Amino acid sequence: MTVLVINSGSSSLKYAVVKPASGEFLADGIVEQIGSAQVPDHDAALRAAFDELAGQGLHLDTLGLVAVGHRVVHGGKAFYCPTLIDSELIGKLEELSPLAPLHNPPAILGIEVARKLLPDLPHVAVFDTAFFHNLPAAAANYAIDRAVAERWDIRRYGFHGTSHEYVSQQAAAFLDRPYESLNQIVLHLGNGASASAIAGGRPVDTSMGMTPMEGLVMGTRSGDIDPGIILFLRRAAGMDVEDIDTMLNRESGVRGLGGENDFRKLRACIESGDENARLAYDVYIHRLRKYVGAYLAVLGRTDVISFTAGVGENDAAVRRDALAGLTALGIEIDEELNALPSREARRISTPESPVTVLVVPTNEELAIAQACAALA
Repeated sequence: MTVLVINSGSSSLKYAVVKPASGEFLADGIVEQIGSAQVPDHDAALRAAFDELAGQGLHLDTLGLVAVGHRVVHGGKAFYCPTLIDSELIGKLEELSPLAPLHNPPAILGIEVARKLLPDLPHVAVFDTAFFHNLPAAAANYAIDRAVAERWDIRRYGFHGTSHEYVSQQAAAFLDRPYESLNQIVLHLGNGASASAIAGGRPVDTSMGMTPMEGLVMGTRSGDIDPGIILFLRRAAGMDVEDIDTMLNRESGVRGLGGENDFRKLRACIESGDENARLAYDVYIHRLRKYVGAYLAVLGRTDVISFTAGVGENDAAVRRDALAGLTALGIEIDEELNALPSREARRISTPESPVTVLVVPTNEELAIAQACAALA
């Protein structure tokens, strides 16, 4: 029994064929440069993915596929469980696109193409916002006019939920502790970045908000920003809404400050003496430390902090600097353990550290496949 998992973006399509029961990946890959002469659209991208699978001897009709799982970033208030996809659901997802304009539209394109090419399989939407659906009201609500918020469904939705849930569960398994007994902070640090506070298996706060733009400094997104800056740019600089949106989503964050959003390249720039790159890194770390401190306060007692995703799993300096000097708060990193490269879940805190610090590889594709198998 296998599940085909599809994560469709505006310029790339990621795919994986997963056995949800065992966690085995039969194949995974990415088709890039959608919109180019070679891959003009999402239809061509998915067909290219099928060709890549066939080149490995993996033919769709012999894989035992039971479902196709689609990552969908924004489910709004209505969608927080894995949901079978039909035309009605697609229409509702289109209505939600203004909440995630960079993510939902390409996901919908991928869904439509996959349903056309694989019409005999159930297609399942798994929502990035699902894990945070039941945030406490104090964390979910913004302090704006209540009538406006209710009219336009404005609230903190949270994102990367599939990853936060999976990593927090894996952390409990690694420690051989009941999930419900742990208070955790999960730091999902990739090109998109988010933090969560999880008390007894239930999320109580998260850094991303109504959209994936709020919170931590990211690769190209600003994260937290004074909303007055947006009004100022509109009034004084004459920038229209689309220009401001593009700047905050695509031209800000680490790239906007330092010219690079690849942390390996950013590190090389810092080592060459680039002051802008150093500033970008320092702002990134400063914001990250603020959220760690905030969530220590929100939780009251923290048992474990986990780093995950591309930067979190692979950049030892980010992990070191994010938690440096916090011994008084019960957090002490072991420099040698932190520096050791590994693809496995591992502890990087000292034996004496009251708060356990882990690196836990995320696996959103497996989590999506398991959700689909349970529904299919």
